[in-house]
Amino acid sequence: MSGAGESANSGPGEAAISGATDARPVAESWLGGRLTLRQPPRGAHRAGTDAVLLAAAAGARAGETICDLGAGTGAVGLAVARACPEVRVMLVERDPEAAALARLNAEENGLADRVRVIEADVTGPGRARRAAGLLPDSVDLLLTNPPFFEAGRHRASPVAVRAAAHGFPEPGGLEAWLRTCADLLRPGGRLVLIHRADALPACLDALAGRFGGLTVTAVQARAETAAIRVLVAGVRGSRAPFTLAPALVLHGPDGRFTQRVEAMHRGGTL
Repeated sequence: MSGAGESANSGPGEAAISGATDARPVAESWLGGRLTLRQPPRGAHRAGTDAVLLAAAAGARAGETICDLGAGTGAVGLAVARACPEVRVMLVERDPEAAALARLNAEENGLADRVRVIEADVTGPGRARRAAGLLPDSVDLLLTNPPFFEAGRHRASPVAVRAAAHGFPEPGGLEAWLRTCADLLRPGGRLVLIHRADALPACLDALAGRFGGLTVTAVQARAETAAIRVLVAGVRGSRAPFTLAPALVLHGPDGRFTQRVEAMHRGGTL
């Protein structure tokens, strides 16, 4: 299952595909040319600004094992692998077509020796995840953009792949997704996720008892508007206090990305 990372705020970080409809869309420049990324055609689920922000917030460290959970075509995990040569990355994706593109993207960016694509259902039975190679306590840093909607709480897209990426098929999907995150992370391992701002209470409820040292960064389209996304970071098993970080504003008064966000779209960090 892909995450929900397609953002309504397009920009330099969102790859453009010129009408490609086959299984190998044209590879386009991403993150200011640091990566080339094959994605489905417009109208399907595509990585955009949400993926850029999640990659920028990763904070990967040399020698770590990193998991991009619900990876889609691999944008977030590949960006981290490119930025930090001394890490190993797992891209976990349920959809076979997206997983195939993730493998192709890893190969074409020269990252296949450090990037492994695993086809698995994040919210499925634990025994099935383990059989696929997702072992408990095996990840140092987990990055994820979960589907945005619980079952029955939104109008699903008529595009089947997009609908699957944006919504959970069963009630309680977010809690199950974050439970899997806790299962995969080592004690002291770090989680970074991006989600809709109005889902923050549900995220905090699902993280309670599993993660501490939580830091929330609100993401606003403009300085005078309410948040549209939240970045949430935490540490498995930590008892450190909660922190509310300064907000991240995407667009200035002229409607363009702020200098800080523009830098992220070119590979900069949060």
